[in-house]
Order: sequence, then structure tokens, then C-alpha cells
Amino acid sequence: MNPLQKFILGCIYCNNLSNEPNSNFILPYLEKKINLGREFYIDKIINLEKQGYIRIKNNELDSLKPKQIICCLSDLGRSKIKVVFVGGVFDLLHPGHIHTLKSAKSYGDVLVVVVATTSTALKLKKNRNIYHNEIQRQELVASLSFVDLSIIGKEGTLYDTVSFVKPDIIALGYDQKHDEKEIQKNCMERGMELDVVRLSSPIPSVKSTMIKRSLGDSFYDI
Repeated sequence: MNPLQKFILGCIYCNNLSNEPNSNFILPYLEKKINLGREFYIDKIINLEKQGYIRIKNNELDSLKPKQIICCLSDLGRSKIKVVFVGGVFDLLHPGHIHTLKSAKSYGDVLVVVVATTSTALKLKKNRNIYHNEIQRQELVASLSFVDLSIIGKEGTLYDTVSFVKPDIIALGYDQKHDEKEIQKNCMERGMELDVVRLSSPIPSVKSTMIKRSLGDSFYDI
């Protein structure tokens, strides 16, 4: 499978998880990522369907307007891409986050970053000061070019969101307190076989809590 085919499969996967308006339509999503023209993408999508990598949900593709192509990955197509899951609060993006997320992306083809809801973040650390709501934090992460998809996590447990994303790898940050073996065990009990990796950082001393403690409210004066 060539890189372009993997790119399209990754876009279809992300598009199906996205809650953006008209998220069922794959062509606008592809053009937003890399605009190579609709006819170009239509040809590639039809070929991917012929090879069994995707399923086009429209009954008669030729009779529809190009923007109306709705498709999803087949099991075969899903097996051709490796999805990496990273979760966090991301209230203040800093170089440590950038290094960690780039490292996570190197483990697979698609990087999905899950931003914790404010209520979930406060459950994990009650005295945490959160400057941005979850929508703003999700937008911050989505602005990173190497992040394929950024979504807001579900209000339940970590595993509710993992079940929704269905990743191949969960990548933990260098300062996250989750236990790799425990996460893998809990996922297996829920019928999800995946790998869990611990990421490192060349600058582990840089943390959001330390930056906030140092700058306080003056952060917004910078």
C-alpha cells in the first residue's frame, strides 16, 4: 500500500470519528487536508473500494454529486493503518507537548489526540487551575499540523473514549501517572487488543504545572 492510499484511509477513519458539520462527506475533508482536486480523489476512492479497503455507502455513486460520497473503512482497510491514541488536558501547550506528540506520531500512521473535558481533568487533580475550556483546548491541539485528529474525550472513564477511538497503540506522556500494564489489562478485558507505550521527552523538566506556578495570572500578559 502506497503512502497516498494510507493517507486517504487515515482521512476516512478520522472523518468517521469527527463531529464536524457534514462529517459524513469525505471529499471536503480530503480537500481541506490536501487539495488535489475532487476528480483525483474520486478515482482513488473508487479504486480503494474495488480493492476491498473501503465501503462506499451511496448505492449509485455516479448519480450523486461528488460532495456526497460517504464511505467507511472495511476491516481490511482498517488493518492497513496504525492509529495512535494520546490523551491529556493540554491547557497550556509547551515544547514538552510538541516533542511528546511528535514522538507518538512516529509509532503509527494516524495520531488521535484526546482532550480531557474540564470535569474529567478536575476529577484527576482537584486543585488544578484550568484556563481554557475543552473546546478551546481541543482547538489548540487541532492547530498542530502533525495531529491528524483532535477530539474531546467522553465524560466516563478513559476506556469509554478508547472504545470509541479503537486505537492500535496508546501512547502515555512522560509525566502521566497511568500504569502501562494496567491499561493494557483493562483494555483486553474490554475486548481491545492494543499496545501501550511510554513516551520520553528531551526536556522532562518542562511541565504545564510548573509554568503556571511560575507565571500565574501574568501568563496572559505575555
